Amino acid sequence: MAVRGALRETGQTFGGFYDLKPMANLIHLVRHGETHNPDDVVYASLPGFDLSDRGRDQVRSAARFLGSQSIVAVWSSPLQRALGTAEIIATRGGLVVNVDTELSEWGLLDRWAGVPWADVDDRFVGELTGYLDDPTDLPFSPESLADLAKRIRGVVERLDDRYRHGDVVVVSHQDPIQAARLSLTGKPLSELAVDKPTHAGIVTLRPGSPWVEHSVWSPQCPGRSGTSD
Repeated sequence: MAVRGALRETGQTFGGFYDLKPMANLIHLVRHGETHNPDDVVYASLPGFDLSDRGRDQVRSAARFLGSQSIVAVWSSPLQRALGTAEIIATRGGLVVNVDTELSEWGLLDRWAGVPWADVDDRFVGELTGYLDDPTDLPFSPESLADLAKRIRGVVERLDDRYRHGDVVVVSHQDPIQAARLSLTGKPLSELAVDKPTHAGIVTLRPGSPWVEHSVWSPQCPGRSGTSD
């Protein structure tokens, strides 16, 4: 009989066979869809920023893609754009949305919240440039990149422990997803800007030591590129 998904060996035996402890088959890290943001401000954790029409279309495409997977749970950041994304995905699968505040946006962006992206480096001299040059060395940030990676990774690992069968969807934000992706797969956080997930993009990881990047998916209408959100 074929067994889908990864298994952990405990080292104990029963009747000559290894006692295998199943873990979540796959973890799907989903970035929220495009957000309605006509003034192009850093919305960070500000309320009132919901998905745009294009963003909803992107998420519906992501939900169709995930519909072929054995999803058993959907978890989300509490921020409106993430919740809207999670609700579309969960509804398609007949699931409810679970919320974890630890999946929220990077604390760095709350420092710039409400400021147009074009004005960040003027209002906070050199900070946006510093973020783009070396996100691992930001002494002005209320949350370091390493702490962000640890926070999101912790949620993902807890969900892996909690759900022993089936796949889990985790909806969060661009840099939080990317930081966890790098940390779990054993890559340096200095690669934060490399191949970031698009709006409604999905990074699928298989649990292990280290975790393995199973696949990356993006909608056909990824939306305009942005610095982060």
